[in-house]
Amino acid sequence: MTNQPSRSVSSSSGTSTVSAGEWLFVAIVVVVVLAVTTIPYLFAYATTPEGWRYMGVMVNVPDHVQYFSWYWDYTHTNLAIDRLTPEPNAPVFFNLLWWMLGRLGGLLGVGYEVMFQGLRVVATIAFLALLYRLCAWYLPDLWQRRTAFLTAILASGFGWVLIALRELFNLPQLIWGTPDYPLQISLLIFTFEPNTFYSILSTPHLIGAALYMLAFDLVVRGEQRGPWLAAILAGLWTQFMGWQHGYDLFLVWCILAAYGLLKVLRDRALGWRAIPWRLVWMGVIVVGLSAPAGLYSFLLTQLDPIWRQVLSQFGNADVYSPMPWAVWALMGPTFLLALAQQVRAGLFRLRGLDDKALFLKAWFWANFALLYLPTDYQIKMLNGWQVPTAILATQFVFDVIVPWLGRRASTLRAWAPQMAALALLAVVVPTNLYLFAWRFIDLGRHTYPYYLSTDEVAALEWLRDNGTGDDVVLASLAVGQYVPALSGERAVLAHWAQTVAYFDKRDEVTAFYAADTTPEVRQALLDKYNVHYVIVGPVERGPQPADYAPTEVGSPDLVGPDWTTQGLEPVFETETVTVFAVRR
Repeated sequence: MTNQPSRSVSSSSGTSTVSAGEWLFVAIVVVVVLAVTTIPYLFAYATTPEGWRYMGVMVNVPDHVQYFSWYWDYTHTNLAIDRLTPEPNAPVFFNLLWWMLGRLGGLLGVGYEVMFQGLRVVATIAFLALLYRLCAWYLPDLWQRRTAFLTAILASGFGWVLIALRELFNLPQLIWGTPDYPLQISLLIFTFEPNTFYSILSTPHLIGAALYMLAFDLVVRGEQRGPWLAAILAGLWTQFMGWQHGYDLFLVWCILAAYGLLKVLRDRALGWRAIPWRLVWMGVIVVGLSAPAGLYSFLLTQLDPIWRQVLSQFGNADVYSPMPWAVWALMGPTFLLALAQQVRAGLFRLRGLDDKALFLKAWFWANFALLYLPTDYQIKMLNGWQVPTAILATQFVFDVIVPWLGRRASTLRAWAPQMAALALLAVVVPTNLYLFAWRFIDLGRHTYPYYLSTDEVAALEWLRDNGTGDDVVLASLAVGQYVPALSGERAVLAHWAQTVAYFDKRDEVTAFYAADTTPEVRQALLDKYNVHYVIVGPVERGPQPADYAPTEVGSPDLVGPDWTTQGLEPVFETETVTVFAVRR
């Protein structure tokens, strides 16, 4: 039997019941958040100039187009191939989230843009409901719950300081000799995973992934009552999440293990009786039920040569968790307040903590450690960490700052909770205000990668209607990344990880469209990847950029090679874009 210590040293006691009025508050917040985050999409669609089409993506186009390529396959089949590379590969890839979206979208006859917005709505509702439920579990009164809830939604880091230093003092130029910060510094501003608002705005699949936290809710509550049913439900839910994001299994398994370890250390005076056998067997059930999803991901990336190479290229993005001494800049004031709460309660003090407070400590610190998994996707471990951080920060505010305000002036005592809550929200939100405003500036440029010309879209739609579904299409990266999602064909160059030998293909495509490349070199490339169609449009006629976000577009009237002498035959033409078939 598990020993039950007396009480927590923090404000984690109290009822976890959520009233109807509180759920009404949550519903209002959900509506407001969805309404606000929809405005940039409406702006992009409404201001799209004639001759262009907005592609429905707010940020991070490369990752979204890979999801949309899966969506294309899942509208009519259960397993997907990697369409972002020209190498033939078997349909062995399964992702539950995009399979569900693809099946539903295929049934409704709608494109990825509609289902993407549907995902934003459903994921936001589910996550914010779970978020408030977790806040209610740990915090005793209404103002604390609302404060933690809103903090977890709105909190961002100290990125606004970096922005101010860049605009006011040209800091990147002074230190690095560049107009903008290096990538690892920029990530302190633009990382999605621990930023609820930014994820709802732009990457709703990350909010959906954060629902892995329901497993924590089930286990911690179920440990006290109905443990076996709770463990089975948590295991099934973790497996459900693992079929979408296999790396979420690390978070669930490791954080629950850390919780069990802290329970043993807290109750070590009891000897063998300190082992929380109920929690141990719950953990065995959770791991046992969810392991198949992890085993599939492991076998896929070990046995299939294409997916093994895809996994090996995750480092191409050079996106990693910030160094431990820089986490405070990414997470902002909530992290500093959460850390202060942990120091106040005793970093190594376990005696006197109840199970709620103990799990919160395990979640915060184990999650921190997981940020440095020796993998190329370690940054994904940030997803959801904003929740324990916001709860701990709120505890510090109401345990320390609110009483301090009350002591400073008796007239402030009645309003101290409200003042403290508003002050906390005011200091955590500035970076998100910048990120939100920047969407209008970025989308207001009305060019790649968020837009394609209507001629380019027409070319891709022609390929959709006339291709075989297994043709290889050569285009610049700006256009090629949309080939799988809009035409259902395979692209030579489309994604920094899912295009096998990405950097080699990037250089080869650049050389193919260069004016001084010989026909023999072009033909060798067409043969090497068994290319069926070649797209030549404004981007292909212009300078070929080295990255996936072109800033220069060539003139459609620019005189280039006579493509008909290159073994190519025009099969689709508009004023600015031509699709050539490769003659063999």
